[in-house]
Amino acid sequence: MVAAQTKFDVAALEAEYSQKSPREILKLALESFDNIAISFSGAEDVVLIDIASKITKDFRVFTLDTGRLHSETYQFLDEVRKHYGIKIEVMFPDAAEVQAMVEEKGMFSFYQDGHKECCGIRKVRPLRRKLNTLDAWITGQRKDQSPGTRNGIPVIENDGAFSTPDHELIKFNPLANWSSAQVWEYIRALGVPYNKLHERGFISIGCEPCTRAVLPNQHEREGRWWWEEATQKECGLHSANVKNA
Repeated sequence: MVAAQTKFDVAALEAEYSQKSPREILKLALESFDNIAISFSGAEDVVLIDIASKITKDFRVFTLDTGRLHSETYQFLDEVRKHYGIKIEVMFPDAAEVQAMVEEKGMFSFYQDGHKECCGIRKVRPLRRKLNTLDAWITGQRKDQSPGTRNGIPVIENDGAFSTPDHELIKFNPLANWSSAQVWEYIRALGVPYNKLHERGFISIGCEPCTRAVLPNQHEREGRWWWEEATQKECGLHSANVKNA
């Protein structure tokens, strides 16, 4: 295990692992850090959970409950918990911050002034609280998920969005080089649980008011924050992608 993050050579390992399989990258992550967790919300993340379960029984998973998820998403989270026999650490937004925003702006202000404020309160700040307790985290990001923000993501990186001067955070993206087709081939072949909204044309699934089904040949991220410009479709969880786009 890595005794201190400073001994983990991100640049060298990114070069070495940039074309390795998700299992090899995930194995490196889980064997290098004790204090690490998989971020879970969608299909890609369950693939990571499934692969991790075949590497070790000792891994952590967390999720963000914004309070505005689809009912199908809550059912999906519980199905994954039961299927793998794992504990899922749930992070919630600060109730006082949500109340203040809603009292001032109503329930749907993001349609007028953009999703950043609401996502900041409901997702980014709870995520920051969780990441401040970790040395590394694992995400299901893929390069082909977003044309403007994710096509350059590495498989291993220093997290520029959530690291602080006294806390360097390492981020692993084991599925960076996979396509959506590869993710779903894995899910179908191994009977991995998935969100039933996918059967109704939803591909990239977030909060209920900000997610809709997409039409044939539309890009998957077109179903997220569809009223906003395409290259800015990040909620803030991976904000470094926008800075680097």
